[in-house]
Amino acid sequence: MSSPVVTRFAPSPTGYLHIGGARTALFNWLYARGRGGKFLLRIEDTDRARSTPEATTAILQGMVWLGLDHDGEIVSQFDNAPRHAAVAHELLAAGKAYKCFATQDEITAFRDTAKAEGRSTLYHSPWRDADPSTHPDAPFVVRIKAPQTGETVIRDQVQGDVTIKNETLDDMILLRSDGTPVYMLAVVVDDHDMGVTHVVRGDDHLNNAARQMMIYTAMCWDVPVWAHIPLIHGADGKKLSKRHGALGAQEYQVMGYPAAGIRNYLARLGWSHGDDEFFTDTQARDWFDLSGIRKSPAQFDLKKLENICGQHIAVSDDAALRRETADFLAASGLPPLTFAQGNGMERAMYCLKERAKTFPELLEKAHFILTERPITPDDKSSKLLDDVSSSILCELTPRLRDASWDRETLEAVLNSFAAERDTKFGKLAGPLRAALAGRAATPSVFDMMLVLGREETCARLEDASG
Repeated sequence: MSSPVVTRFAPSPTGYLHIGGARTALFNWLYARGRGGKFLLRIEDTDRARSTPEATTAILQGMVWLGLDHDGEIVSQFDNAPRHAAVAHELLAAGKAYKCFATQDEITAFRDTAKAEGRSTLYHSPWRDADPSTHPDAPFVVRIKAPQTGETVIRDQVQGDVTIKNETLDDMILLRSDGTPVYMLAVVVDDHDMGVTHVVRGDDHLNNAARQMMIYTAMCWDVPVWAHIPLIHGADGKKLSKRHGALGAQEYQVMGYPAAGIRNYLARLGWSHGDDEFFTDTQARDWFDLSGIRKSPAQFDLKKLENICGQHIAVSDDAALRRETADFLAASGLPPLTFAQGNGMERAMYCLKERAKTFPELLEKAHFILTERPITPDDKSSKLLDDVSSSILCELTPRLRDASWDRETLEAVLNSFAAERDTKFGKLAGPLRAALAGRAATPSVFDMMLVLGREETCARLEDASG
C-alpha cells in the first residue's frame, strides 16, 4: 500500500505572497486535497536579517484569502535549527561529512588560480580525507562528501529525467563556522521530518535537487517525488516582475478579484485539463495531476484573469457574493455597507453579477440600490435630464403608481407610453436610468424598478421631474 500524499508550501517571510508563490501553494494544495493527503505549511525563516513578522502575517493572510487551508501546525524552520545541526553531526560521525578548516582567503586563492589556468573552479578541500589528528584548533565548516564519480539522476515529474555529472557537485557546506545550518540542509531535514512525499516547487530550484539528494542518500532517507514547475512570465515573455503590475496575492484582493477566479486562473497557468478554461474547485481537485503541468513558462494575462473572474462572479451564490463584497471593502479600507445596503445588494445580485469582472464593477452596477435620495446624477447622465425628459417622467409616474409591479406589466406600461409619444422605449431608457441611478450605465430599467419597488421608484422619478 502506497503512503499518503504529503505536500508542503515553504515560503520565505521576506515579503508578501507573490502570485508565483500563490500558484506553487495552489498546485501543492490541489495535489494533496485531490488524493486525500495532507498539505503542510512551513515558514522558511532562517534568514533572520530579512525575515519579518509582518511578511509572515501577509503570507498567511494571502493564503486565507485564497482559501488554501493547511493541515497541522505551521512549522518554523528557524526553530528546527538544533535538529538540522544534529543531522550534520550524525553525518560527520558516520564519515559522510568532514570538518573543513580552509579559510575564505585560501578558497578564493584556489579559485583564482584555477580560473587563471583554465581549470574548474569547483573547490576541492584538502581536509576531505585528512587525518583528524592533523586538525588544527581553528574555526571550521562541516561539508558533506559529495560523490566524485558517476551521475545523479533527478527523476522529475515535470522536467523528465535530469542527469547531473557528480564531478560537477561540490562538497556542499552543511554547517557554517558558527555552527548554524545552511538552508540546503534545513530544507531536506524539514521535508523528511514532516513526511513530505512530493516536493512541488519552482524550476529555479531544480539545480538544488541534485545537491539535496546527497543528504537524502547519505542519511538513507527516501527521496521525495520531484516536480519542478516553470516560472510565470509576463505578456512580454520575460520573468514576471514589478513592471508587469500587481504581484502580491493581497493586491489582487484589494483590486477586487474573487478568490475563486484567482484559483481557477492560477491553476491554468502552466497546467491544463484538455481545453477546459473555467472550472470549479471540486473539478480542479479531481482533475489536477502533475502530468498535466507543462515544461514551458506560463504567461500571465490580465485580460484572461478578468474573463475567468467574471465567469466565477456570474455563477456565485448571491449570499456568498455579499460576504465577499464585504471582505473586499474591508481589505481595501473602504466603508462597509450598512445592513440595509447589504440586503438591497443581495436582493439585486441577480441583475448585477452578469458581466461584472471585479467587486468594484459589481458595486458600481449596484450604485442604484446603494445610493439614497436625492439622487445626484453624474455628468453623463445629468445631460439626459433636460426639460423635455423631466416632463416625460412627470407624465409617466402616475401610470407606474397604478400598475401591477411585475416585469410583464412594467414592460407593457413603458412600451405603451413610448408608442403614445411616437417614440421607442430606448428613448425613455436614458432619462429613466439617470433618474433611478444617476448613471448612464446600469442594470436594465425594469430590473432596477423591481429591486427598488414601487414607492422608491416613483419617488425617484418625481425628484427628477420636479
